[in-house]
Amino acid sequence: MKKILFLLIIGLLVTLNTYSQSGDSCNNATQITAGTYSVDGISGESFDLNCTEYDAANGSLLWYSYTASQDYLITVSTDYAINDNLDTRFHVYQGDCENLACAGGDDDSGDGYLSYSSFYADAGSTYYIAWDDRWGDENFEFTVEENDPPPPPPFEFTQVNVNSIGSERGMVDMNGDGLDDLVSVQSTNINLLIQTEEGGFEEVNISTDQANYTPSWSMAAGDFDRNGYNDLLYGGGSGVTFMKANDNGTGYTEISGNEYVFSQRSNFVDINNDGHLDAFVCHDVQPTVYYINDGNGNLQFFQGPDEDGVPSGIGGVELSLAPIGSAQEGGNYGSVWIDFDNDRDIDMFIAKCRGGNVQWKNNELWRNNGDGTFSNIADVTGWYNSYYPDGGHDNSSNLGDPVQTWSSAWGDFDNDGYMDVYVGASATGDGGHKLMQNNGDGTFSDRTNGSGLSEANYGIENDSGDFNNDGFVDILSNGSILLNNGDFTFTIYNQNTPGPGAIGDANNDGFLDVFNGSNLYQNNPNGNNWLKVITIGTTSNINGIGARVEISSPGIGTQIRDVRSGTGFRYMGSLNTYFGLGQDTMVDTITIYWPSGTIDVLNNVNINSTLTVIEGQTLSVSSLELSEINIYPNPADDFITIDTINSLEGAIISIFDINGRRVLNYKQNANSNKVDVSSLSIGEYIIRVVTADGLMASKKLIKK
Repeated sequence: MKKILFLLIIGLLVTLNTYSQSGDSCNNATQITAGTYSVDGISGESFDLNCTEYDAANGSLLWYSYTASQDYLITVSTDYAINDNLDTRFHVYQGDCENLACAGGDDDSGDGYLSYSSFYADAGSTYYIAWDDRWGDENFEFTVEENDPPPPPPFEFTQVNVNSIGSERGMVDMNGDGLDDLVSVQSTNINLLIQTEEGGFEEVNISTDQANYTPSWSMAAGDFDRNGYNDLLYGGGSGVTFMKANDNGTGYTEISGNEYVFSQRSNFVDINNDGHLDAFVCHDVQPTVYYINDGNGNLQFFQGPDEDGVPSGIGGVELSLAPIGSAQEGGNYGSVWIDFDNDRDIDMFIAKCRGGNVQWKNNELWRNNGDGTFSNIADVTGWYNSYYPDGGHDNSSNLGDPVQTWSSAWGDFDNDGYMDVYVGASATGDGGHKLMQNNGDGTFSDRTNGSGLSEANYGIENDSGDFNNDGFVDILSNGSILLNNGDFTFTIYNQNTPGPGAIGDANNDGFLDVFNGSNLYQNNPNGNNWLKVITIGTTSNINGIGARVEISSPGIGTQIRDVRSGTGFRYMGSLNTYFGLGQDTMVDTITIYWPSGTIDVLNNVNINSTLTVIEGQTLSVSSLELSEINIYPNPADDFITIDTINSLEGAIISIFDINGRRVLNYKQNANSNKVDVSSLSIGEYIIRVVTADGLMASKKLIKK
């Protein structure tokens, strides 16, 4: 009887697949199947290839091998109560031990710092699950689950190994030919894989002076000195470095400030709309920082409100007003600049992520007031509002949620002409994924329930793009593609999808590819049509960053894109805008709303092609003119009245100085004919009115 009981116990342990040891190398990996396993310390052979979002170097590894008996969706997890307060990380490799490639992995998608992620396993293929002691070698348990995979996705990526050197961060045009290049950096080297017109890449390595700070957290690109070659911003853990390209793109000048900045997401954007690119960097433990361009390619550091920077401040409380102990305001992680309210100036959303008081976690939406100031309309209610420079607005937008997130994906998910947002939670805990629909009136409605996104992977990287070119913007999220069904529902695909990375077109076929590490995931064309638009500013910044590109085609209708530098959390994607057209065979109209206020309209554009638009090239705003308007009093003191028979509800009112710079801009939210001009200095101006249905008129205005 005792012998039978002993055998039953042994059989139960085998059934549970619980082990206390694993292989010390890939070649000596312990074979496992579905089940629960115990890890008792990590001391195996390391391997340099990192398969997680964090690029911190691998430590020692413990190696397991898993061979799929059929096609499965495999889920690996340490997200259990027994592992509370531990920090785990794993990589999933595929191939032979001499030539391994990433197939999955995770760091912190579980509760706290635990791991949870899935990958697709093909029948008969062997995968290596390697636990990493980079953050600790404590004892823990993990599970391997086998689930039936969903149907194959309506897209296909081919993984290509590329010879990149250094930290891989960008897919953006670096030599001014309109083609997206692959950008990797080291502290004294910029490695460029230049896309050629014939296909493939030409490798160019450019030596630089030692960068004080490498892009350990993020990288952004933009031409801030207007010489035709994109410069780079490195967001480091202790500060910010700019790499300024010379006048032929063959060398870079290293520029680093002395300011402490625990950088997170970084962007190039024209904050004060003077035609020159500024820079913005999220700060993890203090209010965010920004760098204002003096017009000669020199960037001046600011933090908080400043008359020479942004008078109202942007992206954080005013330091002088913050109470003792709370000046370490932070949790600023994923900034993205978009025109959410369609008033033709650029606004900014910050995805927040930080423990402690809830006020540091609440996401922020900074509305551009059109007069050089910004207001946060996604505030925490209560006492904390008083520490914003303008007092706060009690979350009037409905985006001020304490979602534990690092980034957000913005796109017009329903093609109604307004930018919506997916705020992806980075881990279980506060909040959860949020899909928010733009109502067109400055507010957002929660559409998460029923959208299919509640089951999306947790993680830090969320970005947007139309990956199957059907005309609806999808989401690239932590190893998944959340495919847009066009009705505010999404289908989640994890099979044969890229991991997080920089998004662009690496082979000029009009389909969006993804670059990360030494892997380029090339998106195979599926027969859908497309259009690529390159913006070149003249009065606006030379990249056209902040421009709204709007197209109309017969079957799909209206689509919009904003030109952005720095999306997702850390990578730098293309500055070109890409549109999927499905089976539409023509584009009726393209309208570009430039940051300067210029509007270009082009008609009957060829599909499956690249269109380069230089600001002002069409020399007209619209073929339809607003009925004659009058303004009075003129000269004016504080207010003017616009006299017209047309409705001004939803109209964009813009005022330009004699040099053509837009100095005031806003959207009329009611049918009012009154315009406040009290903030203008004495002088001559041009006031322009563009109605909601596209009619336009301009008048001379004298401010006294």
